[in-house]
This record gives sequence, C-alpha cells and structure tokens, in this order.
Amino acid sequence: MHIIEVENLQKSFGQVRAVDGISFSVEKGSLFAFLGLNGAGKSTTISIMTSTLARDGGKVTIDGLDIDRDSAKIKSKIGIVFQDSVLDSVLSGRDNLKTRAGLYGIYGKDYDERIKNLSDLLDLHDFIKRPVGKLSGGQRRRLDVARALINDPKILILDEPTTGLDPRSRKTVWEVIDRYRREKGLTVFLTTHYMEEAAEADYVVILDSGKIAAEGTPNDLKNRYTGDFIRLYNGDKTALSKKGIAFSEENGYLQIEAENTREAKELILQNQELFDDFEIIKGKMDDVFLSATGKQLKGENE
Repeated sequence: MHIIEVENLQKSFGQVRAVDGISFSVEKGSLFAFLGLNGAGKSTTISIMTSTLARDGGKVTIDGLDIDRDSAKIKSKIGIVFQDSVLDSVLSGRDNLKTRAGLYGIYGKDYDERIKNLSDLLDLHDFIKRPVGKLSGGQRRRLDVARALINDPKILILDEPTTGLDPRSRKTVWEVIDRYRREKGLTVFLTTHYMEEAAEADYVVILDSGKIAAEGTPNDLKNRYTGDFIRLYNGDKTALSKKGIAFSEENGYLQIEAENTREAKELILQNQELFDDFEIIKGKMDDVFLSATGKQLKGENE
C-alpha cells in the first residue's frame, strides 16, 4: 500500500526548474531514501509534501488525502526532523516538547506518558529539564526526534537527521526509529549523505537537477550502476600480472574489479590457484550515486 504518492510534480523559481515533473511512491511502513546534491530538489519536494510550499503542477497524495483539500489532516500525520534544529534555545527540552504537544491537543496524563516513553527510548532524562541552548548537538538532535514523534505520526520525514552526530547519538536515533517502524508501522522518508544509511533503505530515489536520475532498491541500483570487487588477501601480484588480471593495491589487500558477480565467480574459478583468501564485495551506494549523476555526494545540505 502506498502511503505517499507523487505524480508529475513541478516547481519553478523564476527560470530555475527546482522540481521537474518527478513521480514516485512510498510504501507504508518502509524506509524510503531521497538522495541528491544541493539544489537537486529534495527540500523543495518535502516543502510541497508538507503544504509549506505551493507547487506549479502535479499531484500529491498522503495517506489517501489530497494536499489541497486535506492539508490540516495531513500535517497531523507527519513528524519532521529538520536539517537545523527548530527547538527554542531558551526553553528547556521538556517545555519545548510540551509546546509542541499542545499544538496537537496532547495534555495531562497523555502528555506525561508520551514524554516518559520518549525519554526512556531516546535517553533524555539527564538533560530534558535543561535549556536547549546549553545542550550538546547530540542531545539537541535526540530532542528534535522526540519533538517529531510527540504526535505519534504515521510518516516521519528525516532531513539529514544524523549530520554531525557522535556515533552513540546516531545509534540511539536509529534504534528508536527502527523500533517505531517495527511496532507502529511508521513510514520513514529520509534524506541523507551517509550512504550507509541509504544502503539500509527499502527503496531509493536519486534526484539530479530536479529530475529522477535513478531509482530502485539498493541492491537493484548496485547491480545496475556498479560492478563487484574481489578483495584478494596475500595475493601474488606477479602471478596476477602474468595472467593479465588487472588489480589495484589497497590497504592490506589487492582489489580486482568485475562487471558483476558472475564475472567475478568465473575469474576465481578459472584461476583457483591465485585465490586462496578472498571475498567478493558489491559496489557501494557512493558508486551508484556517482555513476547515476556523474557527481559525488559529499554531505552538502540543501
């Protein structure tokens, strides 16, 4: 079942086509990754989906609701973690969450229960009563996630959610998100420049200059846009060269490129005496992005 459907979406700013007729859908309960460089159209698309920016053309449906007729209902179904924190730095974490909860009519025992649950999940207890301005980046980010989840949304939009976070905070954030997906069927719409996060997605759309450059599951994209690599440990460079097998010297191993897994297997079977200690590695999402767009994703924000 599709919880998000975007058809022929268009948006221009003057002569610049920020979003140029893109179409995609997001399965309910899935982790959907939306990738692209600065200016590719990611933030513009998200702004249209959340009814904070008018579109020029196309259609957007969220959980069966049209964004023109049902924008208020749609907003109640969505939680957003923005690139930059939107928390009030003067208020405490608890007061920030209380203010946000009030917008959804969440008060009293219901509010207390949600705060306790989120504090337990995101490990907020040690700092939730402190002013946000005095918190570390990781602590603020965990509060941003709590703020986005306070209304128990059906869709969580994560716009570069873990940029600059320490490993512990990143781990905590993703553990909570994965738990919500498992237990509540939460749909996650992710933009990120961490390719290891994109590699865990159920489906990936890569934008380039307002258009879709590539889309598919991570495995499909790797098969389509990258080859395989054989990592050979303690390999005999002279023997490889005599066989005409090209390789590069990496950190502690020799690397041989193959067009696909079948070619890698055939090369190994035909030269078994050379391959005692090896592994076959799929290309990475970084390679997919570079192949699909001709550009490198270097953590630029839009």
